[in-house]
Amino acid sequence: MHHVFDIVGPVMIGPSSSHTAGAVRLGLMARAVLGEVPVRADIDLAGSFAQTYRGHGTDKALVAGILGFRQDDERIRDSLAIAKKQGLDIRLHPVDLKGAHPNTAVIRMIGVTGRVVHLRGASVGGGNILISNIDGYEVELTGAYPALIVVHHDRPGVIARVSEILSRYEVNIAFMRVSRQNRGETAMMIMELDDMPADEVVEECGEVHDVEHAFSIPSI
Repeated sequence: MHHVFDIVGPVMIGPSSSHTAGAVRLGLMARAVLGEVPVRADIDLAGSFAQTYRGHGTDKALVAGILGFRQDDERIRDSLAIAKKQGLDIRLHPVDLKGAHPNTAVIRMIGVTGRVVHLRGASVGGGNILISNIDGYEVELTGAYPALIVVHHDRPGVIARVSEILSRYEVNIAFMRVSRQNRGETAMMIMELDDMPADEVVEECGEVHDVEHAFSIPSI
């Protein structure tokens, strides 16, 4: 027996691909970028997310993704209770973000080691998402491809050296974007790849001079 608001399809559970399936993927992306088990999540909801998040199950969907559940996981409907049982502190805040996409969430997460991630993204229709900001860097990340994310000093040659490593391991770059807050300071390089890079590839990229941190995330 399914709840009247549950629609069980080939890729999702929930009444709306934008408000549930897309929201799950936003939560999954935030968890992937955090890279560890979260202990707290503060979520700002804007636009229609803020207005209908309870009725459409957007709150449950976002939390389900943060817990690591996929779009077709039947535990989505119980995600708030599961989060509480696991000691995950969830706080939801309807907000007004001028100029934001109608289905926008801003997620601030703290991991078990104290790592903090700040991510902004939108559910843009049909279960698709677009991440527009990570830790203050303007990005364009859809989750459709595995990605290598490199935080580095804004110096000549860093992008070339990381690209050379990927080429040597025959990892093909599908899309690439580099964002910086100020010239000559810190930048974030995001390379969406055809295949998930092996651990040794990510480790070698992290050892490049002027690279502060490198990590990979799977397709979501």
